[in-house]
Amino acid sequence: MRLIILSLFALLLLVQYPLWLGKGGWLRVWDLDGQVTAAKRKNDELRARNAKLNSEVMDLKEGTGAIEERARYELGMIKEGEVFVQILENNGQPLNISSAAPPPNKK
Repeated sequence: MRLIILSLFALLLLVQYPLWLGKGGWLRVWDLDGQVTAAKRKNDELRARNAKLNSEVMDLKEGTGAIEERARYELGMIKEGEVFVQILENNGQPLNISSAAPPPNKK
C-alpha cells in the first residue's frame, strides 16, 4: 500500500512539473505577462512622444507661428518694426523678455 501511495505521489509531481515549471507553465506565463505589460506601457509613452513630434512638425511645415516663437525664445530675434523691452530685477538679471507693438506712424 505504501508503494502505491509513493508511486501516485511521484506521478502527481511529474504531472505538476510541466504545469508550473515547463515551457508553457504558469511561471513562464506570469513572466511573459509582465513583459507584455511593460512593452505596452513603453509603446504608449512612445506614441505620445510621436504624436507631440508629429504635431510640431506639422506646425513647422504649415504655419509661421512656431518658427517665429522658436526664433524669439531660442535665438532672441525680433521682427522688423518691433521694440525690444527687457525688464531687469534689482540684482541686474533679466526678469522677462517681451516685444511690444511698434509705435503708431505719425503723419
